[in-house]
Amino acid sequence: MSAIPSGAVNVLAGDERAAQIEAPDDLDAINKLYRERRWSDGLPVVPPTAARVDRMLRCTRRARDEIVTRVAPGFGAATIERIAINAVLAGCDAEYLPLLIAAVDAVAAPEFNLQGIQATTNPVAIWIIVNGPVARRLEINGTFNCIGEGAWANATIGRALRLILRNVGGALPGDMDRATQGSPGKYTFCCAENEDANPWQPLHVERGFAPGCSTVTVVGAEGTMNMNSHCKDGPELLRVIADTMIHPPSNEYTHGGEPWIMIGPEHAEILQHAGLSKTDVKRNLWELSKMPARCQSAKDLARTRDSRTQELGDIGPDTLLPISQRPEDIGIIVAGGPGTHSVYVPCFGNSYAVTREITAAE
Repeated sequence: MSAIPSGAVNVLAGDERAAQIEAPDDLDAINKLYRERRWSDGLPVVPPTAARVDRMLRCTRRARDEIVTRVAPGFGAATIERIAINAVLAGCDAEYLPLLIAAVDAVAAPEFNLQGIQATTNPVAIWIIVNGPVARRLEINGTFNCIGEGAWANATIGRALRLILRNVGGALPGDMDRATQGSPGKYTFCCAENEDANPWQPLHVERGFAPGCSTVTVVGAEGTMNMNSHCKDGPELLRVIADTMIHPPSNEYTHGGEPWIMIGPEHAEILQHAGLSKTDVKRNLWELSKMPARCQSAKDLARTRDSRTQELGDIGPDTLLPISQRPEDIGIIVAGGPGTHSVYVPCFGNSYAVTREITAAE
């Protein structure tokens, strides 16, 4: 391997321009330095030399010292430069920078509740969903293995956002990040929607954007559950999906959340052939996934009463708890390749997805 160029390496701290330090040429030594200072996520990093950061910044017209937002829980200033530094660290191509800027802006929206997500004991990872022409241009995978390994863009974009949450937001494990077990999705969790295989409106159009727009959507996701069903009947397929969604120790039933379903193209085709629109799918899943309150533990039922009595009225053991406040709160994308699989993505409960347009001005 060729030597890493010697010289200035950016440091991620404070509200001013990122400081620079002299770093050794040796890649092993640089990675040891980043581990010791807790600037990495535990994986090897690409040293963010001044030259690499400058190349990244050529992909935006915004000033390097412009503050996009302040990132909870430490409320460090997410400047354009600091976003670029973390993008370099993660291995991003320079062309990914506008998407990352939009994603950072999205996670700061009040309804996303980044403060809660960053500091919770829950295993919440931020899932990035990309729609529109940018997904094809940047080769963001929405087909085979789209939330697995193998796609450079998916891996590095998701990782860069996590590094920003650590290095700018201060969410270090065991400090402000209090996750009991955490999640492998905290390394990276990013995909595109498979719009070519989607029989309904793609996510960004459903959320009010023009078909030709490029968008990024952020979701507070608590994990993934594979749903392998060879069922060919639309209503029966919805029943088994809804049965999968029902789980008593769930933030969604406690607070009324925003569960997500990643429907595989084969399952989407079955549902579409049954005459079911995306609205129909959401309404059916919402009704079928109602859970008797008695399924919860006594302590969790008390928490549910504290959280949802205003919404649902008196909650007794036989009250049917909806998984979300409204059918519309169930999120649906079509993603993946051929196969009899869909994925249930349970979510934080106190967070709602946010979509931002990715523009040339980014």
